[in-house]
Amino acid sequence: MELKGEIEDIIYQNEVNGYLIANLETEQGEITIVGYIPFVNVGETLRVTGNYVEHKEYGLQFKVETFEKLMPETLSALEKYLARGNVKGIGKAMAKKIIKAFGEETIHILKFEPHKLATIKGISEEKAKEMSENFVENWEVWQIVGFLERFGIGAENAKKVFNLFGVNAIEKIEENPYLLVDITSGINFKQIDKMAMDLGISFDNDKRVKSCIKYSLLQIAVNGNCCVIKQNLIQFVKQMIGVEEETIENNIINLNVDNQIYIEKRDDDVEWVYLYYFNKVENQIAQRIIGLKNYKNIKRVNKIEKEIEKVEKMQKITLSEKQKEAIQEINENNVTIITGGPGTGKTTIIKSIIDIYKSKGYKMVLCAPTGRAAKRMTETTGEKACTLHRLLEIGKIDEDSLYINNEDYEGTPIDGDVIIVDELSMVDMFLMNFLLNCIYKGTKLVLVGDCDQLPSVGPGSVLKDLINSEKLKTVHLDKIFRQAAKSKIILNAHRVNNGLDFVKKGDEELSEDTNDDFFFISETSQENMLKQVISLCTGRLQNFGNYDFFQNMQVLTPTKKGILGTKELNKSLQQFLNPHKEGKEEKENITVTYRVGDRIMQVKNNYDIYWEKEVEKNENGSGVFNGEMGTILKIDNKDKVMKIKFDDEKICWYDFKDLEQIEHSYCITIHKAQRK
Repeated sequence: MELKGEIEDIIYQNEVNGYLIANLETEQGEITIVGYIPFVNVGETLRVTGNYVEHKEYGLQFKVETFEKLMPETLSALEKYLARGNVKGIGKAMAKKIIKAFGEETIHILKFEPHKLATIKGISEEKAKEMSENFVENWEVWQIVGFLERFGIGAENAKKVFNLFGVNAIEKIEENPYLLVDITSGINFKQIDKMAMDLGISFDNDKRVKSCIKYSLLQIAVNGNCCVIKQNLIQFVKQMIGVEEETIENNIINLNVDNQIYIEKRDDDVEWVYLYYFNKVENQIAQRIIGLKNYKNIKRVNKIEKEIEKVEKMQKITLSEKQKEAIQEINENNVTIITGGPGTGKTTIIKSIIDIYKSKGYKMVLCAPTGRAAKRMTETTGEKACTLHRLLEIGKIDEDSLYINNEDYEGTPIDGDVIIVDELSMVDMFLMNFLLNCIYKGTKLVLVGDCDQLPSVGPGSVLKDLINSEKLKTVHLDKIFRQAAKSKIILNAHRVNNGLDFVKKGDEELSEDTNDDFFFISETSQENMLKQVISLCTGRLQNFGNYDFFQNMQVLTPTKKGILGTKELNKSLQQFLNPHKEGKEEKENITVTYRVGDRIMQVKNNYDIYWEKEVEKNENGSGVFNGEMGTILKIDNKDKVMKIKFDDEKICWYDFKDLEQIEHSYCITIHKAQRK
């Protein structure tokens, strides 16, 4: 069936994948449409094809299979479209003026003669040009959406395509569809390949082979690696597109000549292949960190032994010889690595360094790759720490841009004398390069981490490679302190790293005052395991300490799917921990229901959302980032907003249309926990 009408109201819109639920005003009346229809605003006219379906909760809906965006067909519809703010700089009053001045010529004026808009009071020539550009961009993006949709390529890529190729995007893609592989890391090569074949690209075309080589190297990066053995790459490409090895080899040579990839022959004569930029970043990291290391040590503190004694007295501690060595090495070197497992005294070293250098008037900067790590750093040291993204003011950089079509981003120089980076194992090569680019020579850089902890999500094994290079002074902490040894968690972490079983009663490592903070529960049934998790979260753990779910508990799981995945566990835990109650506000959102009191997590970076803190009335700002967690304080179904308080005291108001940015966080994946 086919329907044509105007978007009257948007009920739900997912900006990531383009999924839409909206009311479409047609000649037959108002109809609810659902489907993947991106870049749609209220007031726009659509022609959609599909079928009616009966939703068990929401009733009759029209499920959209294909769609087409239409220019408004009447002056009243055009005025309504412009009045809705769909074109930057045009509101309700201005829309009326424009329609009155140009009538049926309005669209022509907006597209081809924008200078005439400046004849209207309140529109300058510059503003007229901006209006025209925005109007044309909206239209061109939509044409690209339709073009990509024909080949099964997600519309979320349309904006990138337009930004890169402009108004001639469709023509350029038809000439070489493989250009699409170069603009996003998440695109499916097989889709592009099919599109190219449909457009007449030959089986062994060099564009096809080169694109597959670059795509394969990107897939390697997704798996955390920077490069691959050349012969392995050849076999992978051969398996993907079925061309001869000689053809692949020739295209690897040509890509290398064109500086699109880099081939490195190592001491064992094995050739490794990088994307060119990846190799460039690796070299920049090496050059920048050696440059910092070799610069004059202008922040060195005299008589460091006496300063260490002062710290011991002030903190009422006795530092181990290894800890003293670490402090001395930090003092003698511009770049120092401190590494060791849990409970080996890394935090005590950080606190001591802070006290010593602050007493000399030096400015300290503390940071970590994730929100949780930064928060923990603040709690343990008493010094404010922040995430690397906040410190570096990375802002609205498209994350794909760190992998493809790379430019050398200019970061904001860091105002600090001593920079301490904790949890460095989770920092990938691109973030490390960005950090080093923002550090003045002469600054002391202290890198802290544990190679056995979670690796970075992105490519590169920065901490491990820096240690293995033996180019930087590294202090290895291997002694578990007595206080830390009371924790079964720490004991077991070290045992697992050494290939040993968990500690159990009777083991020599256990003392009478060992904490009961680690339990291993063996279950072969998923249903029984679910019961165990619910029991632990609803009071059972209070037998062992002050464990309240909403204060100090978090459930982690390796997967999203199944009854022990995040989706089902979140539903089950919400049912037991925050059930439906009469009078308590709720908001249904597609497959989930949000309630006041729910634990939630932000799942995408939002650099624009405003926040303020009630504790400190004068503190406010903008930005909530992927991995930050909080609690729903209020749901206002009348004004369609939700009030959320994050764990760092930030309070934000979310429009209902922005709820795709959050998820329940009673249970989260281990991967998500890493990003917090």
